[in-house]
Amino acid sequence: MNYWIILGAGALISYVLTFLFIAKRPFEKSLLGHDRGRKFAEGAEVNIGKPTGTGLYFTIAFALASMACVYLYSFEPGVIFGIGVTFLAMITGLLDDRSKKAWNEYIKGGLDFGLSLLGAVICLFFSFGGYTTLGINSMPVFLNPVVFYILAVILFVVSINATNATDGIDGLSGSLTILTIITLAVTAYFNGTLSSNGMTIGVVMICCVAAYLIFNFFPSKVLMGDAGSRAIGFFIAFYAIYLRIPFAYLIVGLPFLADGGISILKITVGRLTKKKIILFKNIRTPLHEELKKNRGFSVPKVWRTIVVAAAVIDVLYLAAVIIMHRI
Repeated sequence: MNYWIILGAGALISYVLTFLFIAKRPFEKSLLGHDRGRKFAEGAEVNIGKPTGTGLYFTIAFALASMACVYLYSFEPGVIFGIGVTFLAMITGLLDDRSKKAWNEYIKGGLDFGLSLLGAVICLFFSFGGYTTLGINSMPVFLNPVVFYILAVILFVVSINATNATDGIDGLSGSLTILTIITLAVTAYFNGTLSSNGMTIGVVMICCVAAYLIFNFFPSKVLMGDAGSRAIGFFIAFYAIYLRIPFAYLIVGLPFLADGGISILKITVGRLTKKKIILFKNIRTPLHEELKKNRGFSVPKVWRTIVVAAAVIDVLYLAAVIIMHRI
C-alpha cells in the first residue's frame, strides 16, 4: 500500500478521533478527573473544576492510528513498544488526575523513573542509540551501551518532568510540543535519519495535539492533565532517540527546559540541600508563572511570548542545521 495514503489516512483519523473524543468526552465521569487548582500558581483558580486528564483521549487516538500505520507499512517492534510505553505514561498520569488527593512528588518521581528505565531498555534493546548524530550535523557519535543507557534515562526523566511543569498555561504545552516534533523531524531529515515510521508517528502526534488545542486555547474548556503531559514528555524523548538525534533536545527542548525545567531544578536542589541552596531566588518558577504573576502578563500574552521565543529558537537552529549540511 502507498505510504502517503497510509500517512494521510493516519493523520486524518487521529485528528478526527481526538476531536470527537474530546468534544463528546465518553465516560467522562468514570474516566476523567477535575482540576483541583495549583498551589502558588497565579490565577489557577479559574481552572478548578475543568475536566482534566483529557490527554487520555488524544493518547488513545495516537496509539491506535500510529500503531495501525506502522503495522500496515513498515512493521517495527521497537516503535510499537515505544508507543506502548507512551500509553503507559498516560495511564500513570491519569491515575493521578483522577485521584481525590494529588499524589506526592515521590510517587510521581518513582513512576517517572520507572518509565524512563523501561524506555531506555527499549531504545537499547532495539539499537536506537548505539549510533547517533550530533543533530546540528551528521557527525556520527557511537556511545558505549552503558553510557547510552544512563543518558537515555536522564533524557526521559528530564523531558517528562519539564513537559509536565510547562503545562500550566492554556495552549502552551501543546503548542511547544508541535514545534518540538516538527523541528526534530526536519533535523532528522537533514541528518538522513528520518524513516517512514519516524515521519508517521511524528505527524500523527502533531494531529492529535492540534485537535486537542482547539479545546485548550484560552479560555480552555479542558486540560490535558498529567495524563497528557507525561505521555507527551515521554514521547518527545523517545522520538529524539529514535531519530538518532538525542543531543538535539539540548536546543530543541530549550523552551521546555527554560519554562518547566528550571522549576524542577530549583525544587530538586532546594530539597537535596535542605533549602541551603535556592536557585533563581528572584524568579518565580515555572517561567510562565513569573511572566503572569510578577510581570503582569495576561494568559494570551504569556502564550505568545513563550511560543514566539520557541519558534525563533527552532528556526535559528534549523537554519544552522541547513548551513552545516551545505558546508
